Amino acid sequence: MKFIHLTDTHVIGEGALYGQDPAARLRAAVASINAEHGDADFVVLTGDMTHWGDAAAYARFSREIKNLTMPVHLMVGNHDDTAAFGEAFPETPRDDNGFVQSGFDTPFGRFLLLDTKDQDTHAGAYCPARQAWLDRELDQTEGPIVLFMHHPPFKTGIAAMDQIMLQDAESFYDVIASHKTRIRHLFFGHVHRAIFGNWRGISYSCMRGLNHQVALELNGASERIAANFESPAYGVVLLSDDQVTVHLHDFADRSERFFL
Repeated sequence: MKFIHLTDTHVIGEGALYGQDPAARLRAAVASINAEHGDADFVVLTGDMTHWGDAAAYARFSREIKNLTMPVHLMVGNHDDTAAFGEAFPETPRDDNGFVQSGFDTPFGRFLLLDTKDQDTHAGAYCPARQAWLDRELDQTEGPIVLFMHHPPFKTGIAAMDQIMLQDAESFYDVIASHKTRIRHLFFGHVHRAIFGNWRGISYSCMRGLNHQVALELNGASERIAANFESPAYGVVLLSDDQVTVHLHDFADRSERFFL
């Protein structure tokens, strides 16, 4: 099975964001996905669809994302507004408490999409109500699990981003700990970098955003986020019974292609 991991599109209603047009970047990503990976089963977008969370931005985002030729599963991030998102995408599943989280089954495991948005800060939250939903989902699922969330539940070494990681990391881990051997992979966004690793026995990966990236500043200050314009990218994920393979695709790269 193949699917696409897309994240942090940061679309705005009009004009430029940091001198770039995020809607144009999203349009290019959608065109690339359709042309190069049209056989993908679906796309998962792990949050920050828009930058300001306003209705005009969601309208513009909607026009672009609906050009995908395969289903797309949308998640909210810290830059999103849950109410405005709900107006634009009322069909998106929610849990009983109104959080934008849901699950769906695939031939290679159940995919759980988590809502880590905190209404009051850019840091992530996973409150007891959301934890209870996840606990029930895990208990009711016997086979493999694949997790998706916006905020990472651990530090990445970039101090400014570590300040706004998931704040309920330990209680989140307490929920998933007994199911760890069934969790095949954890996908997240938020950090705007290609990051791969292992957290307490769980493999994980993050993709770059589409408009701007967070600079690899591992000795930087925690009060500012250094950014740059490294190439936008999305993830191409291949799943089989015994393997998860994550390719980072620099879809905007225009370097010469040749045969070795």
